[in-house]
Amino acid sequence: ELPYEDAAPLFGALAEQRWAADWKPQFIYPSPAADQEGAIFKVEHGSHSSIWITTVFNLPGGHVQYVYLLDNLLITRIDILLSKKGTKKTGVLVNYERTALDPSANGHLRSLARSDADAGPEWQAGLDAYAAKIKNQEKRDKGALFLH
Repeated sequence: ELPYEDAAPLFGALAEQRWAADWKPQFIYPSPAADQEGAIFKVEHGSHSSIWITTVFNLPGGHVQYVYLLDNLLITRIDILLSKKGTKKTGVLVNYERTALDPSANGHLRSLARSDADAGPEWQAGLDAYAAKIKNQEKRDKGALFLH
């Protein structure tokens, strides 16, 4: 429910923090942190640690991609394809490709694959809440301008 120009940047690791409460990347490069191709950051989640690389950050082309290594056991590529859906909506297609680097990670890989299937509604809820927040702020800003 956001125009492409507003929605697409929200799929950058830094900007994602605006709508995903549990997402806390710790940027290694660049400094200061920025959403760009080649960015490197760490993510701690419970007892797991991962190193991420933004391998593609092409907002005009509608493509964002990440590769991350989880606990030296599992490597994942996330491909995000974005498209304009009229003037007020953005289409999002997310593909995960995971490979266990050690057979001991196969169970965790299967668990992640199951949770990947549930991520779409979770992402949409976070983005919808953020979109509503933006729209409410715009209404308040317009009202404040009208009152002056």
